[in-house]
Amino acid sequence: MKNFKISILAMALLVILAACGKDDSAAGEGLLSSLQDKGVVKIGFANEKPYAFEEDGELQGGAVAIAKAVFENLGIEEVDGHLSDFGQLIPGLGAGKFDVITAGMAITPDRCGSVEFGEPEIQYGEGLIVATGNPENLRSYADIAANPEITVAVMSGATEKDFMMREGVDEKQIMMVPDIPASFAAVESGRAQATTGTEMTIKMALESANKDKLEFVEDFVQPDIEGVPSYGAAAFRIDDDELREAYNTELKKLKESGKIAELIEPYGFTKEMNVVDPALTTESICSGENY
Repeated sequence: MKNFKISILAMALLVILAACGKDDSAAGEGLLSSLQDKGVVKIGFANEKPYAFEEDGELQGGAVAIAKAVFENLGIEEVDGHLSDFGQLIPGLGAGKFDVITAGMAITPDRCGSVEFGEPEIQYGEGLIVATGNPENLRSYADIAANPEITVAVMSGATEKDFMMREGVDEKQIMMVPDIPASFAAVESGRAQATTGTEMTIKMALESANKDKLEFVEDFVQPDIEGVPSYGAAAFRIDDDELREAYNTELKKLKESGKIAELIEPYGFTKEMNVVDPALTTESICSGENY
């Protein structure tokens, strides 16, 4: 009986030790090492030219180029890119559909509560598109606020809705649409008198669409509010600290070497207008200090 009891105790001890060993191993295998082992990272991009878009079957754009360079330097050769509606990026990240999302997404204090942003990658302003000839003479968000008959089409999930409301635009004047083509269609059909979005995105989208019924407002007055200019960055799940910190380390090297400008210039971005001051931090934007 005594030997039987000892055997039972020995077996129990072996089970405990095996379980401990398994936990220790699992603890050492975070998302970063898992992605490095697989050699592929799943990234959600918004279908917004020039940040991310598909051309001739290949995913391209400024945000795509930066992400590919960073992950390649982390030993992850393949980016499994998925184009998605902008408003579905953060929910998709939280649901595990993506490992990372990046689309020139603006860092905002509100979004900082839902995701952990990497450091800023690109800065940009706002733009406005109207019917050709600008019949309503719209050159600012203040002009829209001054005329309650004006309706503006805005892509779901974009910061422009908040920007306009802070400039006095009534929420009833804002029509939410799923993407940029839908916003253009709203203005062309007369359901809206304008559409707004990040300057580079809507300007290049209009050029690509070749729509002669619409025009980009070249003398648009940037709103003098917190959040403009905006600073875009990659975003990670709240608990993926190791991956985010590794990403930031490689991103910093690209910034310091001047490589960021080289990566985004082929897509129409410029060093003077779109490269972020390296002293600016995500922490200062999330806290509201630089927002």
